[in-house]
Amino acid sequence: MLLILCIAGFGFGVLGCARVTSTTSAQPSWNDHKQTGETGGAPVTPSPRAVASLRFTDQGRLFLENGNPDDAIRMYEKALNLDPANGPNYYYLSEAWLMKGNIEQADEFNRLAAIYLEGDAKWMDRVMQQRERIKKTTHKIW
Repeated sequence: MLLILCIAGFGFGVLGCARVTSTTSAQPSWNDHKQTGETGGAPVTPSPRAVASLRFTDQGRLFLENGNPDDAIRMYEKALNLDPANGPNYYYLSEAWLMKGNIEQADEFNRLAAIYLEGDAKWMDRVMQQRERIKKTTHKIW
């Protein structure tokens, strides 16, 4: 009986350590950007703060995709408090402010996204497309 309990306990322990996989969208990832060594050196392992920031980024994206920019903004602000160099957060903050119709804030966060993502061609393409949408929205208002 003791042997059965030990085997069952070991089995539950192993199953409890199973890896959880993420189901994020196929958008460019800041984590990919930081780990590819595009900054000119060896691959960089993200700090725990950067990992936590990325989790807030993912949560914010879900809020944004569900049309809830206020909650998305809160998540992105938390993410930036943990990792101010997380460029995609600026991009997504711009998206959230654009969704709310605050063009000035959208423009400012787009500008910051361009600064932090300048070395990543995939992200810069998205930032430039966003900038064009902001300009078009600005022209509609005036």
